[in-house]
Amino acid sequence: MGEVDTRFSYIALCCLSILHRLDKINVEKAVSYIVSCKNLDGGFGITPGGESHEGQIFCCVLAITGSLHHIDKDFLGWWLCERQVKSGGLNGHPEKLPDDTENGGISDRPDDAVDVYYTHFGVAGLSLLEYPGLKAIDPAYTLPVDVVNRIFFAR
Repeated sequence: MGEVDTRFSYIALCCLSILHRLDKINVEKAVSYIVSCKNLDGGFGITPGGESHEGQIFCCVLAITGSLHHIDKDFLGWWLCERQVKSGGLNGHPEKLPDDTENGGISDRPDDAVDVYYTHFGVAGLSLLEYPGLKAIDPAYTLPVDVVNRIFFAR
């Protein structure tokens, strides 16, 4: 068995949605599994009982976009707001250092090497915050809105 992680659930559901093939899996069962990863603090872990992490919340919430009645939006929103530290940066877990760097890309923590994964999601986050000069991003697919519109509406 390979890795078990809610990020893979998100990726699989996202890809199946883009390919118009969600009918090939039991979506209700996938949503049930993701909901089982919800924690008492309002966040989500990589597996049931795993530590809450903002990256997992992104994956879990977006993977169940059609089932958001499972989310306590106020409680989850509070947990996410608490990720901002005194410097203004954001961390992924309570009591951790901020995750972004300013050296031509974004890494998972200060002084680590930047990589395309964290840079992609960092820039997507800036777009969602309406940072000037960035294209609008579809939050479910982290792709430009015009690309998502072409995929789903240009048939």
